[in-house]
Amino acid sequence: MDPQEDQTKKPSKKEAAKAERLRRKQELAAASAAAAGVSSVSIDEADPLASNYGEIPLIELQSKSIAVQQWTEIGSLGESLKESSVLIRGRVHSIRAVSKKMVFVVVREKGFTVQCVLTVKPEVVSLQMVKFVTNLNKESFVDVEGVVSVPASPLKATTQQVEIQVSKVYCVNKALPTLPINIEDAARSESEIEAALQAGEQFVRVNQDTRLNNRVLDLRTPANQGIFRIQYQVEKIFRHFLEDEGFVGIHTPKLMGGSSEGGSAVFRLQYKGGVPACLAQSPQLHKQMSICGDFARVFEVGPVFRAEDSFTHRHLCEFTGLDVEMEIKQHYSEVMDIVDRLFVAMFDHLKQNCQKLLEAVGKQYPFEPLVYLPKTLRLTFQEGVQMLKEAGVEVDPLGDLNTEAERRLGQLVFEKYKTQFYILHRYPLAVRPFYTMPCPDDNAYSNSFDVFIRGEEIISGAQRVHVPEFLEERAKACGIDVKTISTYIDSFRYGAPPHGGFGVGLERVVMLYCNLNNIRKTSLFPRDPQRIAP
Repeated sequence: MDPQEDQTKKPSKKEAAKAERLRRKQELAAASAAAAGVSSVSIDEADPLASNYGEIPLIELQSKSIAVQQWTEIGSLGESLKESSVLIRGRVHSIRAVSKKMVFVVVREKGFTVQCVLTVKPEVVSLQMVKFVTNLNKESFVDVEGVVSVPASPLKATTQQVEIQVSKVYCVNKALPTLPINIEDAARSESEIEAALQAGEQFVRVNQDTRLNNRVLDLRTPANQGIFRIQYQVEKIFRHFLEDEGFVGIHTPKLMGGSSEGGSAVFRLQYKGGVPACLAQSPQLHKQMSICGDFARVFEVGPVFRAEDSFTHRHLCEFTGLDVEMEIKQHYSEVMDIVDRLFVAMFDHLKQNCQKLLEAVGKQYPFEPLVYLPKTLRLTFQEGVQMLKEAGVEVDPLGDLNTEAERRLGQLVFEKYKTQFYILHRYPLAVRPFYTMPCPDDNAYSNSFDVFIRGEEIISGAQRVHVPEFLEERAKACGIDVKTISTYIDSFRYGAPPHGGFGVGLERVVMLYCNLNNIRKTSLFPRDPQRIAP
């Protein structure tokens, strides 16, 4: 045999090294897939473009090296990047194979979607590459590299109005082939489902328990992405507004020796050495003690625990409390002034800066924008009772308003004053916590208030009792063991300024602002009397 002919049949060192890298890549991909319990899409060794696609081996994702690639977020893809080469990472949202030579893949990141196109082209995309992508499972993470193009017609199925002509695609992490819930099903509005039924088509209706049992998947819908990004904006404005008003952020303990609110709705436990303790029902006592510690104005964002067996649309056993406490110079209306300006600033911010998020929520859960006044309406409790009485609703003038009465009053206020956000103050003392200051002109009422959105209460606030002897008397009258809150009462014996404050549930604010029908929609992983997982 001619030695020269024999030499041509032997692979070069470069080709041998490439073949070895491919073999190791396949072995590692198979091992990674086996460890994850999923099947691996095979790579054709004979495919000259095999290095342009496949599953990234686990070892490559273990921070093996510092990345030098320039990544582009899907949400930033636009016509200005036309003909630019980009590298994106996201989830496989949908796959539509047109033929063996062409497949469309919609990739999603942070709620934004872009269409990626793979068309068989020499030295760019092979048949095997199209097959690999076609067999990817929905919700798998992929890296896609390609060139941005602008389609002739607007795209209806994606948020971004550009396409990526794909040259490389790698599976970073593979999702199971069958998911407990389909993201498209979970994202449909009730009106879409009903319209389909009228047309003789049936869509899957994903109920609330199924959503919450599979919350990680449910959170991926555009509406949920909007809800929790809006929730963050509410918290951000709460913090920033109060900081600008001279408030200091604090963190109070959630383990307490006694009840902070009174009553039986408390999670009890044993502390070290068998000492009885409970989870804080609010930061109330400690934020007041902080005022006595000369902080003058404080706020807190933190967890609140209520052990009440409430199976309503607006109650949770754990929620995020937004709490405020401040010195009062002369009148408890100073606290209501803060509430007024804080929430008007919050609503203005949401309306001006969160339009896309609100649209994402409204697409699945349609709602009318909140109607509010530049200067928040204030009514006394007695004025509210009188409005209800004139409308034929009888309520106890010295009792609390039930849910039905609150909703009816909300309707009456909207009809008369054209606002869905208002303050009701001077509540009966008998229905307020022990630390609430009575009115100076009538001890049957108190220097306290509630705030309402769309006819539902979101805030309770008041001037606090800062005289220790009177505070002790009020605690006993409310059935609280004074020994369990002795350090709290003692803090007022060393000199305390008049003060007041309020608390609001973050989840309830977002629920009512977006007019959602259940607070579990605005709790990331809700905890209620029947749910403590996931």
